[in-house]
Amino acid sequence: MDLISIILWPIKWVIELILVAFHSLWTAIGMDPDGGITWVLSIVGLVIVVRAALIPIFVRQIKSQRRMLEVAPQLKKIQDKYKGKKDQFSREAMSRETMELYKRTGTNPLSSCLPLLLQMPIFFGLFSVLNDAQHDKAGVGVFTQDLANSFANAEFLGAPLKATFIGEWNLMTAGQPFSINVMIIAITMIILMTASQFITQLQIVSKNMSPETKASPMFRQQRVLLYLLPLVFAFSGVAFPLGVMFYWLVSNFWTMGQQFLVIRNMPTPGSEAAKAREARLAKKGKLVVEDPSHPQVEQAKPTTTQRQQPIGKARAKKQNGK
Repeated sequence: MDLISIILWPIKWVIELILVAFHSLWTAIGMDPDGGITWVLSIVGLVIVVRAALIPIFVRQIKSQRRMLEVAPQLKKIQDKYKGKKDQFSREAMSRETMELYKRTGTNPLSSCLPLLLQMPIFFGLFSVLNDAQHDKAGVGVFTQDLANSFANAEFLGAPLKATFIGEWNLMTAGQPFSINVMIIAITMIILMTASQFITQLQIVSKNMSPETKASPMFRQQRVLLYLLPLVFAFSGVAFPLGVMFYWLVSNFWTMGQQFLVIRNMPTPGSEAAKAREARLAKKGKLVVEDPSHPQVEQAKPTTTQRQQPIGKARAKKQNGK
């Protein structure tokens, strides 16, 4: 057993347990145990469990991103300070000041990648489970030989879950029998995965960044990710089995919906999403503004109460007489 197999062993064990649990659930309510839709729904259940477990990590990611947005103006000052200086001393000084800023503010520029990085072992674990099933190998845990065969031979809309686009393409170019259903489903999922990833990144870039952040290098990095990440799905999706692509697609939809809710309800201060949220709250009469200079709400003047001093009867009669 190689090092990668040793690392993936506990991950595969958990993946198999979740898949078999959901497969048993769908089978218990009358679904075909060997049906492709049964295994696809089991993969959907796996996504739900994994992404629900990652919600605390996602919340930490949001908080870290907020801190990164707050330090963006300070980061820009450091970069402007050393702009045009190409010598080794200046580059080291800029790197040192940048790291000191991150340490002082408790920010981490790699935090936005954490949920994706945590999902990658699960993704490759599922790929390994499918690959083992394709070669008639039982799983490392509760995935028996019969379940492995069922998973490997299951078809969704006439396309085996173990099949890949590139595999069918090679068969077609070699003049051998191939499945057009696999190619159509694979292309459809690649388009949906690419579009969902693009929309997720576009939500961040267009709606959830303050003007200060858009003027910083962080904005340029997000713009690069806007076009780079969808290309990753476009080029790598052709080599993955349909079962793995189902996991990736459902996970992308989860991320897109989760990002939409976060941007709508907890937008970055000063962003377009924050202004839209203020407008919605103001329309409902629920907007509370603490800034006295805010134009939408007239601040109430503070009322002060003074203690009345007791006065005698003669003085009171004199005051009433006036």
